[in-house]
Amino acid sequence: MKKDPKQFDWNSVGLDFGNWEEEKLWAVDLPVTELHITELEWHFDCPFWEHDNGERYTVTPRDVLEKAEGTQGEQNKVLAADTTYPIDVYFNKNRYLILDGIHRLVKLYQEGAEQVAVRIIP
Repeated sequence: MKKDPKQFDWNSVGLDFGNWEEEKLWAVDLPVTELHITELEWHFDCPFWEHDNGERYTVTPRDVLEKAEGTQGEQNKVLAADTTYPIDVYFNKNRYLILDGIHRLVKLYQEGAEQVAVRIIP
């Protein structure tokens, strides 16, 4: 845990195309399909989330899965995640990148899901 966001190469994971607004993603009418969860598990090692002490981009989903110290806030968000909504993904750099739904992915993983509902953003 305690990843230094200055040292993490965000471009290497596909976040090299600018910002997006979740509300605009949600408004797009796209079909829902399924992906095997293993296609998205690489997200578990990226420091997307905030430590309980307020340090941003220092907690990975794997830290939350392992219930590491300082991850209670994110653990609570995972518990509250509504998995009835699909995960929004974008295909970039030869893999699917989650634009919205990492907490839902972690919850589905904890529940033993093998397939996850996704919307593929063009």
